[in-house]
This record gives sequence, C-alpha cells and structure tokens, in this order.
Amino acid sequence: MSEEINSEPRAGVVAVVGRTNVGKSTLLNALLGEKVSIVSDTVQTTRNIIRAILTEPRGQVVFLDTPGVHKAQGELGKNLNKMARSSVNGADAVLLVLDASSKPWQEDDGWMRRLAAETTPCLILLNKTDLGTSFVETYKTLWKEIAEEKNSTVKPVWIEGSALKGGGLPELISALFATVPAGPPLFPEEMLTDYPRKLNMADVIREKLFERLHDELPHCIAVWVETVTEGETEWKVDADIYIERHSQKGIVIGEKGRLLKSVKHHAEKELAEMYGLPVRLNLWVKVEKDWRKNFWILKKLGYA
Repeated sequence: MSEEINSEPRAGVVAVVGRTNVGKSTLLNALLGEKVSIVSDTVQTTRNIIRAILTEPRGQVVFLDTPGVHKAQGELGKNLNKMARSSVNGADAVLLVLDASSKPWQEDDGWMRRLAAETTPCLILLNKTDLGTSFVETYKTLWKEIAEEKNSTVKPVWIEGSALKGGGLPELISALFATVPAGPPLFPEEMLTDYPRKLNMADVIREKLFERLHDELPHCIAVWVETVTEGETEWKVDADIYIERHSQKGIVIGEKGRLLKSVKHHAEKELAEMYGLPVRLNLWVKVEKDWRKNFWILKKLGYA
C-alpha cells in the first residue's frame, strides 16, 4: 500500500453508464460513503448528470452519474438518453454497470456496442451479485461476440460485485485508479460533489415522493426549489412540485394532506443531516400542463 501512496497521484473523470435500475446511484453512494445521488426503483430517478468526487491518497476519481438509458417516451426521456450517451465524450474512462442477476436487455447490448466502438478505456461492473450470478458468462459472451463483429481492440476490465453489500468495491476502486491518468486533483480534496445545492434539495424531495407514490405518478412529477433562505439557526426552502393534470393534485397531496406532510417530514430530516442544521420546507403543488414537452421548463430543471 505504501508504494501505491508514494507513487505519482492519479486523477480522472469516469462516466458511469448503463441501463436504468442497474444500481449506478447506489454504487456511487457506496464508493463515496455518503449519499450524493438519490436512489429509487423507478425509471428516470437520476435526471441530471451528477459529479461525485472520490479523493484518497492514490488520487482523485470524478464520477459522472448519468441517467439510465431506457426506451424513451416524450422529450424528457429522449433528453435523458441523449445526456447519458454524450457523457462518454471526454471522459478518461467509462464504467459500464450491468445487472449480473438478470439477463441482458437491449439497452445493455446497445451500451456494449457503443463502448466497443470507442477508444476510451472501459471497465465493466457485473453488479447485484448478492442477488445471483447466473448471467455473468452470458454478458461476457455477448461482449466477445460484439467485439468480434466490430473488430474491436477494447479489452474491458471485468469486476464482479455488489454495490448494496460492498462486495468487489475495493477491487473496482483499485482498477479505476490504475486506469485514470497521472495528474493533480481536479477538485478540492474536501469536495464530494459539484452538484448545485438547489438541484440536490429538489432531488431529495423528489426521492421522498417516489418512495410514497411508487409507480403511480413519478414520471409526471418534477421538483423545482425556488428559494433557499439561510438563517443562523435554520434554513427555509420554498419548492414547487410540478404535475401535469389537476386530477394528479389529490394523489400528490394525499388524503387530508397526509402524503405531502410525510414527504415534507422525511425530506426535512434528510436535508438537515446533509447541511448540519434544521431545514424547513414549504411545498407547493402546481399544475404545469404537459411540462415534459415544454422545452423551457425542461431547461430550467436542467433536463434539456
């Protein structure tokens, strides 16, 4: 270990890619030991590119947590897919995350084809091994077939592990530091993410909504933090919850306002832990008809 620390420090940008729900955000939170990205079983949970920064004696790895590629419906879905695919451009390495417990999807095949055609160094994490490893060889065979078809010279580093249980993560970190170039840190050592605070707060609120609504409404919901008032003893945050139709308002608020009160309570608790002092939320549910098709709203939210 001492030789590793005394050697020239390394630093680079790693794009974390893969289809939705393979555990990319869970992986980043595990690697950094802190919550930098919201987690949910719902498609389109991650809607922005989040930079998560791992700094240690060996150097610094800047992860780009990207939206999961999925079969897009509407402008929002298309923009998220475009954002994910473009994240590869300019990265020092790409980490493709696959679900080892599930057979390959069309999106997995698509990512392999994309990466086999690139010159960027590639690592492949076969994640969720705590749920099973039945399809490990299936994925490796699929890569071999694609590489032969494309005459690709890319030789990925394969790692099996579990973001949820921590298995394989030390090996993954070592492989990442061996892959990124030598160089000085790209961000200050104490920095965990450069994700804007308002967007982070909006994501926490959205996560709490997802946890309570499950598959009922998530894709129709967006959160925009309007103002953050920083007091000496507490912060006050005003945020709007966008929905597309008046009929959805009652679902988000819940009977006698219980659902929204629950969201408010749990979001305030998590934000207080993040920022080190009480956070008071004022949440407003607003109807923005077809907001997912409105370029200006998508742009304001950072999705376009």
